[in-house]
Amino acid sequence: MTREVIAIFVIGKTVKKVLLFSSMLKPVYQEEEIFREIQDDEGFACDDIERIEVWMRQCLTRVMQEGVYSIRAVNFTTYGASLIHLDTRGKRLTPVYNYLKPMPEGVLDGFYENWGGVEEFSRKTASPALGMLNSGLQALWLKRKKPEVFNSISTILHLPQYLSYLLTGEVVSEYTSIGCHTAMWDFDNRKYHEWIGAEKIPLPDPAVNSLTFPGQVDGRTLTTGIGIHDSSASLVPYIKYSGEPFILISTGTWCIFMNPFNAAPLTKEQLQHDSLCYMSIQQEQVKSSRLFMGTIHDVNVEKLNRHYGVTAAHYKTVKTNSGKITKLMSTWKGRHFFRDGVAADYIDQTADLSQYLTFADAYHQLMADLVDLCIGSLSLILPEHDKTRVIYVSGDFAQNELFVHLLAARMPKKKVFTSEVDNATALGAAMVVWDSAFSVEMPFTGLGLKAVLSD
Repeated sequence: MTREVIAIFVIGKTVKKVLLFSSMLKPVYQEEEIFREIQDDEGFACDDIERIEVWMRQCLTRVMQEGVYSIRAVNFTTYGASLIHLDTRGKRLTPVYNYLKPMPEGVLDGFYENWGGVEEFSRKTASPALGMLNSGLQALWLKRKKPEVFNSISTILHLPQYLSYLLTGEVVSEYTSIGCHTAMWDFDNRKYHEWIGAEKIPLPDPAVNSLTFPGQVDGRTLTTGIGIHDSSASLVPYIKYSGEPFILISTGTWCIFMNPFNAAPLTKEQLQHDSLCYMSIQQEQVKSSRLFMGTIHDVNVEKLNRHYGVTAAHYKTVKTNSGKITKLMSTWKGRHFFRDGVAADYIDQTADLSQYLTFADAYHQLMADLVDLCIGSLSLILPEHDKTRVIYVSGDFAQNELFVHLLAARMPKKKVFTSEVDNATALGAAMVVWDSAFSVEMPFTGLGLKAVLSD
């Protein structure tokens, strides 16, 4: 007897995954691949979209032929800021240009001035000026620098919708991909910004994330979702199951702070500190900030490792010491590390480790200082009259007992919970197509919450 499942493709910048979720929304199968990057037509690194396309179809075909699982629906969630350009025959015209690709000089000359200046434009589109990371400006780059390509474009899709299109042939957009720092969406008027029409950027009308179409794989028809941006997908389980307003801190290489309950427009200060808005599946803004915390943690731990002569994983053996935490909080006079700010690969060369007798002492201080950086990022997304009382911590640092205890100590008026939801992004993508896949009520899977008590 076959098990009915929803198949979800999670396309990250590094790892590509496929997961199968049962009718109880439990992952029953997972595999992942890491594909080597190729070069685009200008020699810059980019994803090998052709290999991804082939792998995706092979995965679905294999599952259907093996007969262990019966796929009721398929959906896609990917990183944002990536566009696919289709010609009049519906064929892909270009590589998937990397959002890390530098924006050439001259492309944006006069652009922001035409639309109220960079500050007002960024506020209105909830998109700090980030070059190619504003995916709408990738289309403008093509128009300015590769007009022969741009003039051949019939429609432009974000990556999740393109993967769906490969199965369905349906051209559609959706709100979460449009709303993720693309510079495409007018958050004031809840529609595409005027510049999209003025520059004749060919974008489809947006649709709700629950929309599905029949897709074809190996001669079989599969109910197929239209895709969802990964950050917005990770919010879906918490929005579904949380009984009160919350803030989600999604941790890993990047630490993303998300507040779905702050409807105030972005301020000048927030934009200057790289804050932005995502869009939820309810088409509401999700005020967000970010910190490259995973990398900052790792490179600074390496410094501690060298100084104390310990192994790379030694920090995982450090036990949370309530006495050290109490002393840190009671004598807090500012950061010892990161006094001059941080960058992606920042190592604080000025920190004097001789004042710390043991690795554990230094690591407690390092984590307290990282939490202090987090508090700064978190403050950017809190309104003046903040009503949220709950913080959920997911991802890698949810497993770091010292981090979550220090965070709880710094936020005594909020309840801090760690979440053990695995693959929240994939789970969210499965949830939005649930009603099209199954005729029964969506099961309650829970969030695997564990309360963190401050010391």
